[in-house]
Amino acid sequence: MATFFRALADPTRLKLLEFILGGERTTAECVTHAQISQPRVSVHLSCLTDCGYVTARRDGRRLLYSVGDPRVADLVLLARALAADNATLTCCPRIDPASPQGDDSR
Repeated sequence: MATFFRALADPTRLKLLEFILGGERTTAECVTHAQISQPRVSVHLSCLTDCGYVTARRDGRRLLYSVGDPRVADLVLLARALAADNATLTCCPRIDPASPQGDDSR
């Protein structure tokens, strides 16, 4: 289960997931939204797909990403609400918000 949640620990993946929650998106739309290179977006989307957060379908030469399970939206909304209710999370000395994984290996 830790691996499942670790996929959401990366701010870029979370940003992409929330973008895809708004509807089916192409890789190009995800690149524009995330403002990073296409190869990096593809790696993040592959991770989200492998963990079951999103599904991909081919439309000609394009891949279209969507949320395949409505519980994903519930999970993201619940996480946002918990984070908002626990403001101390942003100042926890054990979690480094600058780290890609959100943790500090000091």
